[in-house]
Amino acid sequence: MDEVIKIVNDIKAGNIKPIYFLMGEEPYYIDKLSDYIEDNILSEDEKGFNQTVLYGRDVSMEDIIGTAKRYPMMSERQIVIVKEAQDLTKTIDKIESYAENPMATTVLVFCYKYKTLDKRKKVTKLLEKNGLVYESKKLYENQVGDWLKRVLAGKKLNIEPKASAMLVDFLGTDLSKIANELDKLAIVLPKGSTVTPEVIEENIGFSKDFNVFEFRKAIGEKNQLKSYQIAQYFAENPKDHPMVMTTSLVFGFFLQLLQYHGLKDKTPKNVASVLKVNPYFVKDYDVALKNYPMKKVSQIVATLRDTDVKSKGVGASLKESDLLKEMLVKIFN
Repeated sequence: MDEVIKIVNDIKAGNIKPIYFLMGEEPYYIDKLSDYIEDNILSEDEKGFNQTVLYGRDVSMEDIIGTAKRYPMMSERQIVIVKEAQDLTKTIDKIESYAENPMATTVLVFCYKYKTLDKRKKVTKLLEKNGLVYESKKLYENQVGDWLKRVLAGKKLNIEPKASAMLVDFLGTDLSKIANELDKLAIVLPKGSTVTPEVIEENIGFSKDFNVFEFRKAIGEKNQLKSYQIAQYFAENPKDHPMVMTTSLVFGFFLQLLQYHGLKDKTPKNVASVLKVNPYFVKDYDVALKNYPMKKVSQIVATLRDTDVKSKGVGASLKESDLLKEMLVKIFN
């Protein structure tokens, strides 16, 4: 986020590059930067003749270079934005000749999503030398919480750690999806409010009591009644709680627990860092560590591998609800 802010501030200050090559696994910031350039460099009057949006699947590199070499009309510069530029992967090297001597009056933007250029190649070095190359990396799950706080702080809102964990559990690390939900909350909540699990349940539709986060916590506490109740809820709502996703998250929890058992330094700060979890939730892992010895955790990991295979339809005739119950029986016994 800091790098994105710097790029935006440079544009505001008039330090505008002739080429912006925006690439990487996380499309959220690629879209944000592209949108900012599209909305803010030219005035509304200038955009009609001097702003062009192209799509990688519809154009060739020759088309793009030809457009970039045009002169602006009654404007200091023109903007050329190439969206879905990853569709041009096979011919992207053809931009080399243009990158060696880009038009000073053109701002050429590539939105190269889900992929990156080889940094050793000549084309990348030229783009870095005469333009700007930005790589938008996927955030780890433990990094999304801090990102959430910063985005909400910009909207004058706060968020509780459990509410943050709920959003990540249900939406994963897809920043675009999460941002859409945060925009909804910003509309309904007054400035200065705190996003709580109850707020999420009421406005987004995730149950604060029956979710994967609570399921893992109940299993870690060996709270069998609550574990079976949540499993039953999942079985009755398979679209919202697919078996494959549930198994994967529980499997990940016990893999983390296995890591925790092997740590020499079990201070909360180190545990949070190694397991890549919010420090607020280390106490839940402490409880599970006491309830499940290392040998038992290894057995559970093997069990969950088998359950995962069955959940994908391999060698199993059980319904998802029965598979969940079978998984819990093996974990608790």
